Amino acid sequence: MKNNNKPLVKEALLAALIVLSAPVSALDKPKTMEDMWKIIEAQQKQIDEMKAGMAAAENKAVAGNVQTSESKVSVSNTQNPETKVAVSNVKNLERKTDILSQEVEKLRTNLAIPEEKQLKSAYGLGPAASKVYQVGKGLSIGGYGEAFYQDVVSDNNSDANSTADLERMVLYVGYKFTDKILFNSEVEFEHGSTERNGAVSVEFAALDFFINPMANVRAGMVLMPMGFLNQIHEPPFYFGNHRPEVERKIIPSTWNEVGVGLFGAITPNFTYTTYVVNGMNAKNFDSNGIRNGRQGGSQALAQNFGYVARMDYVPDALPGVTVGGSAYVGNSGQDQVYDGQKPNVLTQLYESHVQWKYRGLEFRTLGSWGFVGNADILSAAAGANATNGLAIGSQNYGWYSEVGYDVLPLMFKDTPQYLAPFVRYEKLNTVAKAPTGYVSDPTKDQQIFQVGLQYKPIPQVVIKADYRNFVAKQGSLPDDFNLGFGFIF
Repeated sequence: MKNNNKPLVKEALLAALIVLSAPVSALDKPKTMEDMWKIIEAQQKQIDEMKAGMAAAENKAVAGNVQTSESKVSVSNTQNPETKVAVSNVKNLERKTDILSQEVEKLRTNLAIPEEKQLKSAYGLGPAASKVYQVGKGLSIGGYGEAFYQDVVSDNNSDANSTADLERMVLYVGYKFTDKILFNSEVEFEHGSTERNGAVSVEFAALDFFINPMANVRAGMVLMPMGFLNQIHEPPFYFGNHRPEVERKIIPSTWNEVGVGLFGAITPNFTYTTYVVNGMNAKNFDSNGIRNGRQGGSQALAQNFGYVARMDYVPDALPGVTVGGSAYVGNSGQDQVYDGQKPNVLTQLYESHVQWKYRGLEFRTLGSWGFVGNADILSAAAGANATNGLAIGSQNYGWYSEVGYDVLPLMFKDTPQYLAPFVRYEKLNTVAKAPTGYVSDPTKDQQIFQVGLQYKPIPQVVIKADYRNFVAKQGSLPDDFNLGFGFIF
């Protein structure tokens, strides 16, 4: 008896092979992960039905051709060549479905923890800190690290020692709950170990609520949006092993406080950020500036609040140019008593900046000016007198300019590597004006001349070398040579 079902079995197998072997790009792309799993389940069901149909057809053929019970055999061990081919085809289909299932599972994992993302800043944060904004949904992990060797060059300071330091190791952890709500954070480990003056701290930890491109909400521990480096401080994106002193002492980066505010783009070229935060603590101000008045969200006094705002503009007519500025105003007194008084300590800080990136050129300049109210009361409480130079400045200022140029494209066309010599000049004075009855410390009036070299074998890794020459209006300050590296991921 001829088996009329065999051609049907073979035709079904052939059709299934064509469907399952078709490239993914040729099929309609599923919109969700659930849709992808439905495809897998449908394919598995199709295989099961084909196997059942093939077994039924083969059993019918065996029953029609063989009359004795001794001749009855299973599909899997029959000697029929066409049956062997059919079984082999089914196994091949199963293998293809298993591979497809593994790829889908891998894709689902990558949606939770992406392997690679483009280096791109978003919403004022550095490229590594911005990875969570590129995730479809779920967890995002990034980070950076930097270490350097410092050789102190000094004829007058016998206590100056050369050092090697793992200055920072940072983890960014973010989670995108929905397209409208995400969490982002930075946890920093400083100086290798808490046993040797190291520290572990949260640099920022905030929820973003996306409402409209023009107005979105951020709440939590936020980075104050002032200067270049307070928000974008990843090592491949600034020159030198050390951050500019102006952006450490005048703008006290890294500066983070607990607050809530808005951010967005008024136009595609005009962005802003503004927060209400807990105020600073004036009891920690000193003649080196307001840096130690940062509270960092650690049981921060919040009797008084501060207000900060920043705007940046990228003109279409000037490719690569960004101009902007920011301002901070807040009461730093926090209802604390100074020799029987409760001063307001109105604290103001303003800065403006310009950046130009064009081909291999990178240029930055920034200026900042600060004012501290009731600095005479603070100075008296800090033990300053008319002659000892410990007064807290009622005014301070600083500015710097830097320029670097990537020279490798001049020698090797289309090279992905980067090599830029750079120079930076800084001028700052943390006691530009002493309060009435006190004198300024001329050692706080400083200039810094810096030269260096920046090499990136890949965009995520940088090797740095630089020399800094410190000059004070009075007295001698040690210079230093620094050699280090940094990375992001």
